[in-house]
Amino acid sequence: MASIAKLLVLLRDEDNNRIPCAARFALIQFAEQIEVLTSRIEKLDKEILAAVRKDPDARRLMSIPGVGPLIAATVRTSVLDPQGFATARDFAAWTGLTPRAQSSGGKERLGAISKRGNRQLRTLLIVGATSIIKLAKRGLKVPLWIRTMLQRRPVKVVSVALANKIARTIWALLVRGGIYQAPAAMLKS
Repeated sequence: MASIAKLLVLLRDEDNNRIPCAARFALIQFAEQIEVLTSRIEKLDKEILAAVRKDPDARRLMSIPGVGPLIAATVRTSVLDPQGFATARDFAAWTGLTPRAQSSGGKERLGAISKRGNRQLRTLLIVGATSIIKLAKRGLKVPLWIRTMLQRRPVKVVSVALANKIARTIWALLVRGGIYQAPAAMLKS
């Protein structure tokens, strides 16, 4: 977005001859549309943040690392009755974050995630988990299981596993109440 602002300054400078007139006209149209959409997105972000701050459940959800206003708002609008799920695993399965079992002959194998359920929520949870992993690479303290898993598995696999864990934590907070507390083992390491 910063580059678009620089481009607009360059495009609106009539004395600058680096950009041909025909291209200048078309690029200004595109850049102005991007500016309008950006301002609309910023307005929507403010409205979502205000709504989340008014909702006590959404505020509690934002105490979970990786859960921001957008995820909290999405959970509150898409999960009307969290007690409709018997367990946290059922909730994670509903979002499509549990591995698909491919068992045969008594040999259990877990495959890729099922990708069934709420696609938007699943995507947001994976993005939130990925942001935690990026921060972990920069020095944020994370649980040992994430650090060891990052050493032996691809980042995307770890992101999905963490998103599954976040989904289970969301269910627990919605059903049992309270706010998120980091595991004691994570605080010591």
